[in-house]
Amino acid sequence: MSTLVLLVALLLVLVTAMFVAGLVYIAHRHPAWVAPLTLGLLGAGLVTSVLVPVVIR
Repeated sequence: MSTLVLLVALLLVLVTAMFVAGLVYIAHRHPAWVAPLTLGLLGAGLVTSVLVPVVIR
């Protein structure tokens, strides 16, 4: 793999982690809305479902 591919993969992982952490933080601040772990996993699944078809192409 080239260095560019590895860098892009690392950035995608970091952006996904920040997105999920933001969702968990919001859910933690407002626990009546939804459970934090459920929302974090839902966010990770959403990002993964969008990125996997792009990466496979």
